[in-house]
Amino acid sequence: QVQLVESGGGLVQAGGSLRLSCAASGRTFRTYTMAWFRQAPGKEREFVTAINWSGSRTYYADSVKGRFTVSRDNAKNTLYLQMNSLKPEDTAVYYCAAGSTWPARLASDFGSWGQGTQVTVSP
Repeated sequence: QVQLVESGGGLVQAGGSLRLSCAASGRTFRTYTMAWFRQAPGKEREFVTAINWSGSRTYYADSVKGRFTVSRDNAKNTLYLQMNSLKPEDTAVYYCAAGSTWPARLASDFGSWGQGTQVTVSP
């Protein structure tokens, strides 16, 4: 399995931007489907976006489409999530995840998870 460590979370005002990063260990990062999920207090973990191994295919939850952009740099073993036009309802712990199938958007499709990074959007 791949080890994942998220960073880049923080407190931002509504309308602002943040860029999350997910650093992966191991030389097999380039073979994984990668995704971002989030979990708000009292709610279930929800899918945000996924990207295939090469970065050529992506898809997004309707709630973030047009505002968030996922990308990856396989040379740096890093996954990114650029979040623009943030809303208070985007407040959550954001997790990156690695899986072996495509397409994939269920939590059960992903076998490796990071510890999460907190994103808080104030009104």
